[in-house]
Amino acid sequence: MDTALRTDTAKNETVNVAVLGSGNIGTDLLYKLLKSPGHLRLAAFVGIDAASEGLARARAEGIETSAEGIEYILGRPDLQIVFDATSAKAHVRHAALLHHAGRIAIDLTPAARGPAVVPPVNLHAHLDADNVNLITCGGQATIPLVAAVSRVTPLRYAEMVSTVASASAGPGTRQNIDEFTSATSRGLESIGGAQSGKAIMILNPADPPILMTNAVRAVPESLDFDEASVTHAVRAMEAEVQRYVPGYRLRAEPQFERIETPWGRKRCVTLLLEVEGAGDYLPKHAGNLDIMTAAAHQVGEVFALKLLQRRAVPS
Repeated sequence: MDTALRTDTAKNETVNVAVLGSGNIGTDLLYKLLKSPGHLRLAAFVGIDAASEGLARARAEGIETSAEGIEYILGRPDLQIVFDATSAKAHVRHAALLHHAGRIAIDLTPAARGPAVVPPVNLHAHLDADNVNLITCGGQATIPLVAAVSRVTPLRYAEMVSTVASASAGPGTRQNIDEFTSATSRGLESIGGAQSGKAIMILNPADPPILMTNAVRAVPESLDFDEASVTHAVRAMEAEVQRYVPGYRLRAEPQFERIETPWGRKRCVTLLLEVEGAGDYLPKHAGNLDIMTAAAHQVGEVFALKLLQRRAVPS
């Protein structure tokens, strides 16, 4: 939890939230909210397909459901935070409607209507936004590590290669790989702190499916940086992400080596990371999807605390 938002708010105080989108992502988020609600009360689970498995599962859990889509949510003024797990095209429309209705939107699609956030890195800077975007799965996995290194020493360049199981890459992921690479590259720069960034995604068809793995290479501007400080910062960031993504772990200690680069001879930092899903609904190998729903849950909790703080301030 963002330490800036610690509060004496009573534990039983909650904010009503809705999940919009009854597919795999929305359904996994459903179970995360039920398992560990915190200050979030899931008051509605909404889709557009009345026969969807997600809506059936929500009903079985005693959650109010609707197949009326965004119109149902707009008719429920008590729903203060909306997790949008639909599609980029749909969220463009939803974003404007939710803004005019005074709701907070947490966007799990590639629409990027609001500022991009990575919970332990820059969420605190966007607590007044009414729409925030979670970038990409690769961004949620690797930007924290790049940011950790850049806090110790300025970075000339950062790149990441994210390898995910083909079984966990649906049609939307496959159709939006260009968007994945561009959005993640921008995030390595604007949030991670690198002067320039590059992102690559690989779909691995291995059976049984592999866990999500990520390789990060960061190239500091200067040869003169302290390796121990970098290692400490990276391990501290790993622990911070593990607070909401328990299966997030480095596979080895940070590696340091001297290499030739377009900017001369540099010392680079190489990090190897894997992400195992929690298995709430999606399989454990789908860490690429799990990290998105886990990040959404974390962002929602921080926004809920902010709303509760505002309630507690005497008018």
